[in-house]
Amino acid sequence: MYVPSHNRMDDRAEQLAFMRQYSFATLVTAGSGAVPRATHLPFVAVEEGAGLRLVAHLARANPQWRDFGTGAEALVIFQGPHAYISPGLYERQPSVPTWNYAAVHVYGKPRLLEGREDKLSALRQLVTANDAPWLAEMERLPADFLELKLGGIVAFDIAVTRLEARWKLSQDRTPQERRNIVEELNGSEDGAARTLAGMTPLEEAGA
Repeated sequence: MYVPSHNRMDDRAEQLAFMRQYSFATLVTAGSGAVPRATHLPFVAVEEGAGLRLVAHLARANPQWRDFGTGAEALVIFQGPHAYISPGLYERQPSVPTWNYAAVHVYGKPRLLEGREDKLSALRQLVTANDAPWLAEMERLPADFLELKLGGIVAFDIAVTRLEARWKLSQDRTPQERRNIVEELNGSEDGAARTLAGMTPLEEAGA
């Protein structure tokens, strides 16, 4: 991902919080034929000391999991709020429109979790992250029903080897221009635009 220095987000806690808030991400792989494939999946981000691991599963009928056998890195894209920014909000003219957004790109090699208990652990982590009260119900599912569902999925994890985060939030504009942007976004009917307003810094870049 192209990340200019003034848009780079290196704070580990913010990166992790973002990945957990916008956990429905896009898994991108390329098989031996180098044809890219993408699947939209919920991920769980797990801290392990200084390391980070992503846990997820996809349908066994989805051929993308076979790309894992190539040993190549996969890319997981976490996409957050985004919004159009009008040049009419700028003091400096002439100017052109742009689009502000926040995103995290995560790289690593997928590893299949093939054991029954490993699969169950992956599912428990997903349920705990998204619907913890239902975890007790999951444990009471009929055994034959649970086995059928486990047979229909492929669980995997990714030990993160590289992470890039870009918060494109008009950091290169003047404080007044950013105030104009925040006011405009806060007045939008789009909830994502209002969320982006809350992320936009009002102080001088680098201050």
